[in-house]
Amino acid sequence: MRRAACLGTLLSALALSAAAQDTLYHPEGQQIPTPPCINLHHAWETPLYPCAPHIHHLWLADLQHWRAERRIRIAFDPARYELPALRWTQSSFIQPQMMVQDRYFYDPVTNRYTVDRYLDDLQKRYGGIDAVLVWATYPNMGMDDRNQLDMVRSLPGGVQGVRKMVADFHRRGVRVLFPIMMWDQGTRKPEESWPDATAALMKEIDADGVNGDTQDGVPLGFSLAAEKIGHPLAFEPESSPSDEALAWNVMTWGQYEFPFIPLVDRFKWLETRHMVNISDRWAKDKTDDLQYAFYNGVGWESWENIWGIWNGITPRDAEATRRMATIERAVAPFLVSPDWEPLYTMHNYGVYASRWPLGQQTVWTIVNRNPYDISGRQMDVPAVPGMRYFDLYHGVELQPETGGPEPVLSFSIEAHGFGAILATSGDPDAAIKTLMQRMAAMTAEPLAHFSHDWVVLPQHIVDIPPTKPADDAPSGMIRIPGGAFIFKVRGTEIEGSADNGVDVQYPWENSPRRFHEHTMQVKPFYIDKFPVTNAEFKRFLDATHYTPRDTANFLRDWKNGTYPEGWENRPVTWVSLEDARAFAAWAGKRLPHEWEWQLASEGTDGRLYPWGNIWNPANVPSPDKGRSMRGPDPVDAHPAGASPYGVMDMVGNVWQWTDEFVDEHTRAAVLRGGEYYQPQGSIWYFPQAYRNDEHSKILLMAPSYDRSGGVGFRCVRDAQ
Repeated sequence: MRRAACLGTLLSALALSAAAQDTLYHPEGQQIPTPPCINLHHAWETPLYPCAPHIHHLWLADLQHWRAERRIRIAFDPARYELPALRWTQSSFIQPQMMVQDRYFYDPVTNRYTVDRYLDDLQKRYGGIDAVLVWATYPNMGMDDRNQLDMVRSLPGGVQGVRKMVADFHRRGVRVLFPIMMWDQGTRKPEESWPDATAALMKEIDADGVNGDTQDGVPLGFSLAAEKIGHPLAFEPESSPSDEALAWNVMTWGQYEFPFIPLVDRFKWLETRHMVNISDRWAKDKTDDLQYAFYNGVGWESWENIWGIWNGITPRDAEATRRMATIERAVAPFLVSPDWEPLYTMHNYGVYASRWPLGQQTVWTIVNRNPYDISGRQMDVPAVPGMRYFDLYHGVELQPETGGPEPVLSFSIEAHGFGAILATSGDPDAAIKTLMQRMAAMTAEPLAHFSHDWVVLPQHIVDIPPTKPADDAPSGMIRIPGGAFIFKVRGTEIEGSADNGVDVQYPWENSPRRFHEHTMQVKPFYIDKFPVTNAEFKRFLDATHYTPRDTANFLRDWKNGTYPEGWENRPVTWVSLEDARAFAAWAGKRLPHEWEWQLASEGTDGRLYPWGNIWNPANVPSPDKGRSMRGPDPVDAHPAGASPYGVMDMVGNVWQWTDEFVDEHTRAAVLRGGEYYQPQGSIWYFPQAYRNDEHSKILLMAPSYDRSGGVGFRCVRDAQ
């Protein structure tokens, strides 16, 4: 009686809702909820009975009604999903966001892109990728006036080098996306509109798509601009677009909530050919990401290098990725079925499936959300004469159990694991047979045998060889006495919180972290009173005829081999870490360790700024907040900003190179002092660090890319 009353109430509500609204299950952001009755309820909660047999059908009918009505409301046009140039998106399941600074991607010693090395590593670890988002901008952008498109052009080899790099990915069957960021309104203004300028560059380098960073939908104008020049692009916003934008955003990221019962992706439901790549970058356990992707027939953003912070995939998650992606790629035509049926009825609590019919065949993608294995009776299947059933995950044929109302399939599914079933009459085709052979070999070892422990990636500091000690202060240098020094500093990274792995790892630490404090003995040294100037660097060039192997952007603001008139006493910029080291070696000096730089600026009283504890804007150059850089001030223009030892121009004119840190995937250098250039309009530009207890980290790729109009250097020499 009670169950019938609950069902009757639900039916009445559904009938009323058809006239008053377009669904009982309003999407929450990008996800559509499930019927509440399928949740596990406890004795102390409102009594609810298990779902009646028809509840799933009513829920599915309500979702189908909502989809039909929603398409009418938004005047949905599926034309772009039918474009041959964009069909690749419908099977692009695994897509990492890749930092261009990743050491597997580019070798600065040989000055070449190493796409094969990068892809071979991913193939070995988790089965390879279908597309890659090549990230060349944030977090370095904003150190100078290069805009987001200029940053791509600054990559090694320029536009032609980037085009060849893209071709290397295409040769391996991998599609290539680049980001656009509409928050970049403080750097150089492009000559064309952003849509036209973006489309033109993407065509020039033969990219396949564009990710809209921080965007809740890439505007239609970008698609129209790309199509106008005959180079359609797949646009993929980071956040949920409007339903209307689904017509031109053929991909999105999925930034989900992950309740125990998997939810349905709103955009995949509205258009099953839409591709979602679930992005959950900071999670150390990827089980939810992978299971939600498999259940929804979508993909995953396999993002490990997060702004130079390594959040590596565990061996267990890597193997799970290999297995689910192998199946998805093999059954991709099923996963765009307009007759997709999520929440297919299963026998066991915590096991959830989607049904994907295609012609006379059907595929089910299944996930076990429980922390334990489940074997035995799993699901009923329709009684169809001659139909055969294959366990694609284990690579074996199943024999249905008959004698009841419907045949029942029995098979095993691992804890937090995956399953896939194919129903077909006759023999499977050659592709499915190949898949089953691969999966039988792959699943012979359970997922539980692979480690699920996350480990931090260690860094090491690059050695700075000592100089010949000086007895007396060399010209233009100031002696800094040695002794005990409390070195306390924090990183200014915009993201990463205080997680293990953020910022850098000093020799006395066992992992990278944002906050550092260490009492150390510092040997006496001499430090340049001023940063190295254009005139000093010109003397170095005249004496050595130094020419870097990678010359792009070298001394970019110089003309005809010399600096602009009147700039002789300004700090030299557009010099890489390698260029600065070459100068220092010629001068019999070296670059400072960061703690030496900080001691010279801070003294021993822990002051916040070189001159004291209160910020005084008169002691530094006036900030340049325009869209093009004016150039730094002369190094002796602000004598009141001197440190306790008389060291000048430590803060607010140009960043200064100090230590380099390296891990398996990233090189980075610590910059000190901040700069005068402050592009406006976004919090995402490279953060300043004017305080003595702050530093910023620049990710290193290649000299041409690393050089900046906001970065200079000063040198030190060891003392007796």
